[in-house]
Amino acid sequence: MLEEDARTGVTTRTARLKWVIVADPGLGSGLVANAVACLGAAVGAALPGVVGEAVPDAAGSPHAGLPWGGVSILAADGAKIREIRAKAVTRDGVFVADMTKHAQASTSYEEYTASLAVTGEPDYYAISLLGPRNKIGKLVGGLPLLR
Repeated sequence: MLEEDARTGVTTRTARLKWVIVADPGLGSGLVANAVACLGAAVGAALPGVVGEAVPDAAGSPHAGLPWGGVSILAADGAKIREIRAKAVTRDGVFVADMTKHAQASTSYEEYTASLAVTGEPDYYAISLLGPRNKIGKLVGGLPLLR
C-alpha cells in the first residue's frame, strides 16, 4: 500500500494517501496528546514507509524523519469515533489503529490486553486512519480540526 503511494515530492493535498487521527477533545489535552502520540507510534511501527528519511540541516545536524504526507488531527466525540471505526474496518486498503479507554487506564501492556480481551465493545478515545485519500475523506469528511 505505501511503497507505491509514497511520493515525498508532492504536497499533502495531492498525495494519494491520507493520514488522520480523530480524537475526542472532551478527554482533555493530556489524554488527547497521549492518544495522538501512541497512535502515531502505532502507525510508524506498522507502516514504516509513512515516515521519511532523516534530514540534515545546513550545519549537518540530523533531524528525524517525519511523515512525508503529514497527518491531520481532527475532533469528534466517542460515539462518532466508534461509528467511524465501524465503517473504517470494512474498507479495503485502510489501516486502522485505535486508542481505547482500556489502553489509557491500564498501567501495563499485560493489563491492557487482559482488560480488552473481556470487553465486547470498548469506549474509543481516538482512532488513526491511513489509506487512499478518497476513502479517508468519506470516513471523516466534515470533521473539524482539533483545537
